[in-house]
Amino acid sequence: MKAAIVNAFGAPPDFGDFREPRAGEGETIVTVAAAPLSPIVKALAAGKHYTSAATAGFVPGVDGVGVDENGRRVYFLFPKAPFGSMAEKSLVSSGMLVPVPDALPDDLAAAVATAGLASWVALTRRAKLQKGETVLITGANGAAGRTGIQIAQHLGAGRTIAVARTKTKLQGLGADVGIALDDDGDSALRAEFDRGVDIVLDFVWGTPAVRILKAAAGSRGSAMGEPRLRYIQLGTVAGDEIPLRGDLLRGSGLELMGSGIGSVAIKDLLAGAGELLAAAPLAGFSPPFKSVPLDKVAEAWNGSPDIRYIVQPT
Repeated sequence: MKAAIVNAFGAPPDFGDFREPRAGEGETIVTVAAAPLSPIVKALAAGKHYTSAATAGFVPGVDGVGVDENGRRVYFLFPKAPFGSMAEKSLVSSGMLVPVPDALPDDLAAAVATAGLASWVALTRRAKLQKGETVLITGANGAAGRTGIQIAQHLGAGRTIAVARTKTKLQGLGADVGIALDDDGDSALRAEFDRGVDIVLDFVWGTPAVRILKAAAGSRGSAMGEPRLRYIQLGTVAGDEIPLRGDLLRGSGLELMGSGIGSVAIKDLLAGAGELLAAAPLAGFSPPFKSVPLDKVAEAWNGSPDIRYIVQPT
């Protein structure tokens, strides 16, 4: 079968022939229609993710949309190595499939899942968003951030705050408030946290996280107790590590946690994917994406980080 193949860590995959999967007990072969090229896929292919394979020689892709052996349109998650989703066929545990609504085209369904699953699971499982709460999203101009705004609003957030580096990157995001970090962002952040923020979805970490945490939790310590703030760490595109003062935790209601593979059970990730896709047609989730054929995977690999590329084998 034709596939994208990671032959060397840190390099774009090659387009070529790969052996076809054979299903064993409890396994399903999916004919792939759309496979997202997400940050985790790139990290795994670079050998830099905490779940990366030990050696190269595999098909990348952690999820996708396709047709199972019974002819059902499905979204699948975590195919079995080395048969990732960026190939004509993938091998999946039979319990890792959820239906795709007829109203969602293959590429849109894949885009919604890859851009929205992190926010959906973080808000429903980790932060447990309550209606009327305020949600702040960092890296809001990216595909995941944009979709996170839409999901927070769909799930009942009272206010959404988008944070990006510049004013230009805030345009068209649909949040109630926009904060540009390059334009007196620290004062604007402090004002919003003084007003009240319940949840932070952080897709970037690094220096932006340091500034946001200082605005959220610095110089606090009310004798009456500070309000609860659930800070959910989702991505590290701006840096893997930050300095963290202990008094930010002692003097505030800050609860720092992550959401991802390991902090959330796989069964909850899959259930969240099913809920997200079921809600998508009526909610109108619209992440920015671009579909490309499988043989153009190397070009998409080096494409814009603000767009989710969807690789289509057929």
